[in-house]
Amino acid sequence: MLEFPRWKYAVILIVVVLSVLYASPNLFQKDPAVQVTKNRAGAVVDEALAERVRSILGEAGVEGARVALEGDQVLVRLPDAGTQTRAADALRPALGEDYTAALNLVPTTPAWLEALGARPMSLGLDLQGGVHFMMQVDQQAALEKRLDSYADAIRAALREARIGYTGAERRADATVAVTLANAGDAARARSEIQQALAGLRAPTALGGGPTVEVDGNRITVRLPEAELNRIATEAIEQNRNVISNRINAIGVAEPVLQRQGEDRLVIQLPGLQDTAEAKRLIGATATLEFRAVTGDEAQAAAALADNSIPAGSRIYYDDAGRPLLLSRRLLVSGDELVNAQPTTDPQTGLPAVSITLNSAAGKRMFDHTLENVGNRLGIVYVERIPTVTMVNGEEVRSSRTVERVISSSTIRGVFGKDFQTTGLSREEATALAKQLKAGALAAPMDFVEESVIGPTLGAQNVARGTKAVVYAFLFTLAFFAIYYRMFGLITCVALLLNLLMVVAVMSLFGATMTLPGFAGLALSIGMSVDANVLINERIREELRAGMPPRTAIATGYDKASGTIFDSNMTALLAGIALYAFGTGPLRGFAVTMVIGILTSVFTAVTVSRGIATLIYGGRRKLKSLAI
Repeated sequence: MLEFPRWKYAVILIVVVLSVLYASPNLFQKDPAVQVTKNRAGAVVDEALAERVRSILGEAGVEGARVALEGDQVLVRLPDAGTQTRAADALRPALGEDYTAALNLVPTTPAWLEALGARPMSLGLDLQGGVHFMMQVDQQAALEKRLDSYADAIRAALREARIGYTGAERRADATVAVTLANAGDAARARSEIQQALAGLRAPTALGGGPTVEVDGNRITVRLPEAELNRIATEAIEQNRNVISNRINAIGVAEPVLQRQGEDRLVIQLPGLQDTAEAKRLIGATATLEFRAVTGDEAQAAAALADNSIPAGSRIYYDDAGRPLLLSRRLLVSGDELVNAQPTTDPQTGLPAVSITLNSAAGKRMFDHTLENVGNRLGIVYVERIPTVTMVNGEEVRSSRTVERVISSSTIRGVFGKDFQTTGLSREEATALAKQLKAGALAAPMDFVEESVIGPTLGAQNVARGTKAVVYAFLFTLAFFAIYYRMFGLITCVALLLNLLMVVAVMSLFGATMTLPGFAGLALSIGMSVDANVLINERIREELRAGMPPRTAIATGYDKASGTIFDSNMTALLAGIALYAFGTGPLRGFAVTMVIGILTSVFTAVTVSRGIATLIYGGRRKLKSLAI
């Protein structure tokens, strides 16, 4: 008999309501906007800034701008992409380096839908547009950083071996020069240096390591060409991994991160909601440096006045502009951090960052604090800020490094790899912990190319892709309505719900729709058509065999369901394989296809049977079927 449980009707009703709810945000268009956020810790985003933005846009003759303070940003909504570009061009020079004015597309989804977690599906760079960055790695800085670590390891080895020396410094020719106090210690020093450098060398490195040359009381550590190339390669690969982690932290759907040439990375971020935050987080090289304090404010001021800064020390400044003498020797650097979490100091209640070092840095910190209880330890916040200047009408990109002492606390006790640092605001503590947790760059990077890919081409792709799917859908509906009559209309309803469910599921789980995704969507419609054809033809066969209409419907669905599951399972496995082993467009195609297959099985087997039962069920006598 033709029966359908009531609880299944309830499930179908719930699915239809949820599909309409979570697919509806895609009906709302996105507004072109300029997003103004602060670029420096001292900058303030408030209503006064919003009023300043209104004034700048008014003087520039930008019309139709809606300026509003939203959280920690000023959002300027514009009527079209051309006005958006004019507004950004007017705001960037007027706001200066303290603020970032970034082009963006802002969703207009009603607040009540967002409260329910309903958001439009993400669109790929080929549909929505996005941001394109090209970044260049400062490989010379990476080399200097490695040489500094060699010099530090050499000093530590000579001190532990009680070998006197008067200097161990990096030189411009990619060598480390060591001057011994006694030439008679040269042989022993050479052996200690070789052992120390062997521990720093990567176990997988090919070729010879640093060579140690002795000339009287002078020892020169020289890196071979293979080692220099390895350092440069490791720097860009480490930076690539770090930036990948940072992009994942932003939540960008299907980003593109590719190496170009010897020292550049290409980054494409489609469907981004906060381009300014992405630029800050990706390009940030902010980190911490721990250095011993060698002189207080008065001593530093006197050294500046007399131009007599002690050897081995350097002048740093705190937030108030007060000078401080810190050791040139770097105790711990940011790339030796294992973890960092924003927290609150239980004793003072002030914002803090809880830091965990690796074993080697923890041992150095332990040894230093063990010998220097009662002395002060300086914590330096180092930030590399990209700058843009106009030279002969062209943009020239560079960067400047800002170093400030955020803390110079007295060492109260001995600690090792786990400790806290204070002296930051709540916002700075959160931002610094996020950057440090994402990973430290092996070398500074600069933005050498930045472009915003406008939505014009993407809009054309969306229109064409949508037109292709709509026409495929309409042709299918017309064929089924003519060929299968009433059951053709049932199939059309099932196909419509299938399309609605695919959009809803992709929107709910944050899947990205790309141009290949449209092909996957069309394919899923085709798979759903195949399932309905199997069912309808099976019902026809049962009718030809002389079965009563209701029995033919029930038998047709029962016998076709197994075949549908088998055929869709093979396609599902192929889609999973594409997603697992494919990249880029292949994964976009696979996601849409897999979701479409799952929803098509539900609509073809369950939904269409429920509708057929509603129409042909009951106790009235049924003589024929419109199929």
